[in-house]
Amino acid sequence: MTDRVYPSSKPNANGGAAAAPAAPAAATTAGTTANPPSTKPQLRQPYRPKPQYHNRHHRRSSRNLCCCCCFWSFLILIAVALLAAIAGAAVYILYRPHRPEFTLTSVRIAKLNLTTTADFSTSHLATLFNLTLTSENPNNHLTFSYDPFTLLLSTTRDVQVANGSIPAFTSATKNSTFFRSVLSTSQDLDVESVKSLRSDLRKQSGVALRLQIDTEVKLSMGKLRSKKVGIRVTCEGIKGVVPKGKTPSVASVSNSKCNVDLRIKIWKWTF
Repeated sequence: MTDRVYPSSKPNANGGAAAAPAAPAAATTAGTTANPPSTKPQLRQPYRPKPQYHNRHHRRSSRNLCCCCCFWSFLILIAVALLAAIAGAAVYILYRPHRPEFTLTSVRIAKLNLTTTADFSTSHLATLFNLTLTSENPNNHLTFSYDPFTLLLSTTRDVQVANGSIPAFTSATKNSTFFRSVLSTSQDLDVESVKSLRSDLRKQSGVALRLQIDTEVKLSMGKLRSKKVGIRVTCEGIKGVVPKGKTPSVASVSNSKCNVDLRIKIWKWTF
């Protein structure tokens, strides 16, 4: 039989027993040599902010809310305007409101003197008129409450010849009011006004005059009362002649016609 030889587990004197575990170290060194560390610089990835979906959703919600508010506000305005139009149409159909009517009954000229100094430096105008007006309310349910009237009489060339006033009064439903007024003036005229007035006084048909009446009126219908509204009455077609002596002359008013216009004031503008 062949004898088996078993290696001794004791360390060799020359360090031969320690050579066996050195193999792994050699393997490690070999592995390190086989895969050397990379020397290339590593590139950084660019920063990309994450989309903020929450902010976009919030902006869209705010925008939608604003659009909804504008839409409903517009609808409310249209509804209010429609209701106002319906209410106005109902009032008009039920009550049939009409403007007041004014008629110039008579005009008497007691004085119409235009004098000029010897050196033609100054021209003076002195006049005196007596007139009668009629105010009529044709409405069945509407009452007019007038403020004091301001009257201005002038030629059709805008030369003022007299002015006056009428006190305040109330015109009830289906009522006619007669009132008289005295208009006069005493003033110096400029050269252009003198030329224009002298030319009118020479006409055989008489001086063409225009009466302008301004006031404010408040309308009432039962318990309903409106704010004051400006009103202007313009009467044209008046022909007057210069009186002779102390006897007043009577102006022709047969062709006169008075137009009534509402004067609505908005801030600085009057319509």
